[in-house]
Amino acid sequence: MSSNPGATFAIDPTLGTPLADSLTHIVASSAGPAGAAQADELAPSEKRIDAVHAHGGQARAWVAHFFPSAETLDRLFAYEHMGNFVIDRMTGRKLFESMPLYVRVGMHLLFVEGSEYMSYKRVEKLLTDQSVKQGRIYDETGPSVRPHIESFVTSYAIPLDELLVQDLDQYPTFNSFFARRLVATARPITAAADPGVLTSPADCRIGVFQTLEEATSLWIKGKKFTVPALLTGDEADSRFDPLTASGKASVVVCRLAPQDYHRFHAPFDGEIVAVKDIAGDLYTVNPQAINEDLNVFTLNKRSAALVHANLGPGREATPAAFVAIGAMLVGSIGWSKKPGDKFVKGEELGWFQYGGSTTIVVLPEGVVQFDDDLVQTSKNRMETLVRVGMEIGKVVPV
Repeated sequence: MSSNPGATFAIDPTLGTPLADSLTHIVASSAGPAGAAQADELAPSEKRIDAVHAHGGQARAWVAHFFPSAETLDRLFAYEHMGNFVIDRMTGRKLFESMPLYVRVGMHLLFVEGSEYMSYKRVEKLLTDQSVKQGRIYDETGPSVRPHIESFVTSYAIPLDELLVQDLDQYPTFNSFFARRLVATARPITAAADPGVLTSPADCRIGVFQTLEEATSLWIKGKKFTVPALLTGDEADSRFDPLTASGKASVVVCRLAPQDYHRFHAPFDGEIVAVKDIAGDLYTVNPQAINEDLNVFTLNKRSAALVHANLGPGREATPAAFVAIGAMLVGSIGWSKKPGDKFVKGEELGWFQYGGSTTIVVLPEGVVQFDDDLVQTSKNRMETLVRVGMEIGKVVPV
């Protein structure tokens, strides 16, 4: 089957297709220790693409004959929905992040008849049903939990010395390990006492956009993406008016992959004003879906927190929002804070359970100047791999 988003493909309306059966099988196979299907699903996700061209010998000559540049490979991988490229901020290296098997299957389901296929109710039901089933599996207790966690740790080289609880027997379910906490020293917070410095809210692949126009032209292609649609869904909510009235915003998009630490943290000091849960679907939040004119962020299940951010003198109660977005096989979003609670930069705000997910930070336009390297990578339509607590921008003085 072609993975070209514009291709057509006859599909049984009952969804009794190899694609639908594949997704069902992947979820069912995740109940125990990693087997063939699960090993593929949990395969390590970051590889050096330039390694293809960096080594000598016949292999390099053969590959270079067909793919003379990394750019050629970029186009091939994007066309075939095999993965994404990110820049590791700590090393400056360009990495290829392969797509987990369940995401690849989901992408094919969404694209098999072009973007209009996303409205196909049976696909929506399939993705939702399998996400719920996956959540139940990963909430199960029993003797298979420890081997499953060990397999995940090995596949992703999870550093156990970072864990607050290092004894794997203390995790009763796989989801309890997936939402693991880290020791405080594992993620130092840049300029913790300086309200003029914003930090990354998650271990993630980040994109930063000074204006909403930049976000929608460079990255978020869904035509229905607006700040009101993101924060309040189909129903207006006057509590969010300070952010939605102008129609303008600066946007930070943080995508978490399955292997990431899945708790998210405050990028600034502030106070939770309100939390709005918005029902929705569970589509993949992979960039190839976000970049294909699919309204993923405004269709997916999500929870939006309105906050008053303390960004320093003259900006002590700046309206901002922190949005936690569910994704395929990710139906659970938890908050560590409630309305009325204050928080400090770097403090935990909440968590996701199994899978890759996304957080979006919304700020008034013109309040923050994002760091140059993140801006440039985002303009190049790529993400930057960062960790909780890394600086991502500075507040513009009043």
